[in-house]
Amino acid sequence: MPPSEIGKRRRVPSILRRSGSGERATGPDGRASRRPGFRHIADAARELGHETIILDGEAVVLDASGRPDFGALQQALGGRAGHRHARESILMAFDLLYLDGQDLTGRPLVERRQLIETILVERQGNIQLSERIEANGDILLQHVCDLGLEGIIAKRLDRPYRSGRTGDWLKVTCSQAGSFAIVGYEPSVAMQGAIGRLLLAARKGEQLVYVGGVGTGFTDKTLRDLKRRLDEIQTSTPVVTLRRKGAVYVEPTLVAEIQFRAWTHEGKLRHASFKRLREPADNAEVAELPESGA
Repeated sequence: MPPSEIGKRRRVPSILRRSGSGERATGPDGRASRRPGFRHIADAARELGHETIILDGEAVVLDASGRPDFGALQQALGGRAGHRHARESILMAFDLLYLDGQDLTGRPLVERRQLIETILVERQGNIQLSERIEANGDILLQHVCDLGLEGIIAKRLDRPYRSGRTGDWLKVTCSQAGSFAIVGYEPSVAMQGAIGRLLLAARKGEQLVYVGGVGTGFTDKTLRDLKRRLDEIQTSTPVVTLRRKGAVYVEPTLVAEIQFRAWTHEGKLRHASFKRLREPADNAEVAELPESGA
């Protein structure tokens, strides 16, 4: 990556608007946000001391080490069962689009960053500044992955603000890989004689536990070949605690290599993608369920 790009943590973008008539959270299209629980962030915007301000950022929940935790955010906003509250979220702001009557979207990112840094630098609380790092992209990405973060956003400093996916920024994610026992499949509803999704398991001590499914990364031929091989080892009783309507269960003799983004708090694979079927000669060891997902 060229040195004119910067790396930042980012997930779902959101915009916060505050004016003299009140505050409201909106999406990138300007419509009112349907996401609950951001009143504490709107209150923090009032304390910034500006009549009108539009920030681009994202709500995150940080773990004990100060890292964004997507699973905790889902729990805080009600997307997953759990005992968390939306007030745990903070807005990590990474861009400034409008300030006290001035439309800043036509200015280059380097100028917008200078302005937002004067407003939010060293600020703690419910609105914080997303850190900007100018560095070699490959080296930065390696450090980010080593820290267990999800990746970086690389942006060109000389570009104006443009919504949507443009060539002005890149999303570069970290990924993990592991070998998982295939314990069943869901038949394809679009292709006769093929699987639609593999059901996977990891080890927990001496037992296998269900860790989710994978439905991407296959060729049409692989989908059919897998169904043929799995049908030869069908079993009426699943080897893991799992009841799924329409699923076909198999003996856990085949192992798949899976690439995935992260583990969820519930011990499931996030953003899983099939890479290949491991051959018996590989002696592949089935992945161990991490303690956080136990």
